[in-house]
Amino acid sequence: MTQIESSHGGGSRHTKIGVVVESPMDKTAIVAVENTITHRLYRRRFKRTSKFYAHDPNNETRAGDRVVIVESRPLSKNNRWRVSEILHRAEEV
Repeated sequence: MTQIESSHGGGSRHTKIGVVVESPMDKTAIVAVENTITHRLYRRRFKRTSKFYAHDPNNETRAGDRVVIVESRPLSKNNRWRVSEILHRAEEV
């Protein structure tokens, strides 16, 4: 088997850890991922939050859950991530 064939199908996918902000749609959760960035000139560190639409086939997640999302093929117009696992459940209110 050549190097090209072995790396073609089994490449590693990007993963991110975030918190479910809401899940307003069926089988979709909105996950907020927080990054720390350093300003180029002032060297000041600050937080940036990005929101990702993630596919949740069984509607298991709810707001406040800490989840791992994995990159996937486009599943809809905005949905390019899948919920891989739930790390921590949110407290019931």
